[in-house]
Amino acid sequence: MNKSPEFEVHTRREFCSRACMAASFLAAGAIVGCGGGPASPSSVSAPPLASVNATVAGRLVSIALDGAAALTPVGSAALVRTSLGAFLVAHTGQDTYTALNATCTHESNTVTGFADGRYVCTFHGSQFTTSGSVASGPANRALTQYPTQVSGTTLTFTV
Repeated sequence: MNKSPEFEVHTRREFCSRACMAASFLAAGAIVGCGGGPASPSSVSAPPLASVNATVAGRLVSIALDGAAALTPVGSAALVRTSLGAFLVAHTGQDTYTALNATCTHESNTVTGFADGRYVCTFHGSQFTTSGSVASGPANRALTQYPTQVSGTTLTFTV
């Protein structure tokens, strides 16, 4: 049998080297097929969420609603960055709000987009409802939701 020299393997070291190279190429193809790694966002676009300030006392996050114009209309949403992490807050009804962890359950990127009443992770396109359920993947787990309370003009939730 006449073998091509490029496929001829003479030593165990050559075999292992070529097997590792082949595995590396396959792994690189899987990453590209997923839309890239955390450092390379995909082409998914959504308007960025407005940022809202909050204060933290222990594990209690407080938002002054009278100073949070981005959360005034029902149907609006905002990104809240605190020392406890990033959170997504939506005004879902007259006096009702939802608060969610802003870490995408697909690859742990921060969800920063909002379009058509859904949170959008612009890295790989996962979409979540304002209650945290997965509306479309690749994420397959809901965002963590925290119970909210409104007292006067202050919204609070405990992490």
